[in-house]
Amino acid sequence: MDSTAAPRSLWRRYLDIPLIWKLAVALVAGVVVGLAIDLSGGAAWALPVLDVLGQVFLRLLQMLVLPLIVTTLIAGVAAVSPQRLGRIGAKVFALYLLTSAFAIMAGLLLALAISPGTGLRMPGEAEEAAEVPAVSETFLGIIPANPFQALVEGNVLAVMFGAVVFGLALTFMLNSADERTRDLGVFLRRGVDGAVELVFRVIRGVLEYAPVGVFGLIALVLAETGLDAVRPLLELTGAVYLAILVQIVVYVLLLLLFGAGVGRFFAAAKDPMLTAFVTRSSSGTLPVTSRAAERMGVREGVYGFSLPLGATINMDGTAIYVGAATVFVANVAGVELTLAQLGTVVVVGVLASVGTAGVPGAGLLMLSMATTSVGLPMGPVALVAGIDAILDMGRTMCNVTGDLTVTRVVAATEKGMLRTPGGSGDADAPGDTSGAGGADASGAPEQDRAGAPPTGAGPGES
Repeated sequence: MDSTAAPRSLWRRYLDIPLIWKLAVALVAGVVVGLAIDLSGGAAWALPVLDVLGQVFLRLLQMLVLPLIVTTLIAGVAAVSPQRLGRIGAKVFALYLLTSAFAIMAGLLLALAISPGTGLRMPGEAEEAAEVPAVSETFLGIIPANPFQALVEGNVLAVMFGAVVFGLALTFMLNSADERTRDLGVFLRRGVDGAVELVFRVIRGVLEYAPVGVFGLIALVLAETGLDAVRPLLELTGAVYLAILVQIVVYVLLLLLFGAGVGRFFAAAKDPMLTAFVTRSSSGTLPVTSRAAERMGVREGVYGFSLPLGATINMDGTAIYVGAATVFVANVAGVELTLAQLGTVVVVGVLASVGTAGVPGAGLLMLSMATTSVGLPMGPVALVAGIDAILDMGRTMCNVTGDLTVTRVVAATEKGMLRTPGGSGDADAPGDTSGAGGADASGAPEQDRAGAPPTGAGPGES
């Protein structure tokens, strides 16, 4: 090794620090600086500077919302081939969407009961929510007469609908019997993948600025309100974790309903749950999650499809976070959410989970989509970003638990998709030689997969 190599630059050292630590430092620094300004009376010169730092972050988030929806939703839908959307695929997909819808409603209801953010106001926040049209107009507005106009106007639901339609069309092109159509589909898919990668790179750059934006906005709020902002954030954290607990109880009820052993389930699920909590990445936890499914006796024919799909579209914990945080944003903005707005948040939360999984900071981006869709101001979203890492741990753990629950339930409904508890196989699938121990379905030694660190794990994935 060359001992004379030039030392790394300060910027490179900054990039090497995990985002969770940078956001934590920004949160603490923002609290300290904001309170210091409040006590010293230096708001006249400090507030304009802090406001600019925060507004840059908000504008960058808003800039990313629609490009992220278009690229990732098309890519996510196109990734599921028609051949795999059979009986098992339909059950898995339906259960994922159902549990996500229940999760976001649980988050909304508990947050409405706790009412986090009430009484807190963003400094200089004069923006009001846009007037919400009738329910019939909302549903008709989902189908855009002009998709480009929907993009320009920021109509989130219409953009999502268009992305899903084009994603389905691309799926059928990729699986067409006509070679020319298939080749064109492959060409278009490469373009979509390139666009997704482009958006992801921009997101990574924006997230490097996130600590500066969080610092500016937290300091700005505390300089104006003092300690009044701490209690609402603690209330939001409590609402999210309480809703996660409710969601896990729902998983237990599902397991009991389909005759699955709850004790055996959680004995196998505890490793991926802990891994997801620490790494904050359901995609990175996938190797550990797959091994847990094997220990439950689920065959690869189910978990090989359901778990990767779940890491892509099943975001129960994040849906809880979006529901609760949207109520927080509305309370800070002084807006009382209507039934139509609450319904819109549920639809956006469920549909957004299809496209934004696996993206660093996806929860924050999903929240931006939800608040934009109901016309709420973006300012309070940055307050949530200050505690996003704390919320991210619990919601990622909930995401992974939901993936395993749906996998186990679907396996129980399909003949031959569950091994006996002893791992000796069953008469319905005599060709399967994978057992509960020794080697997995791919022939790899058990310890290679059970003890392997999650690959591709990154902070803030969910």
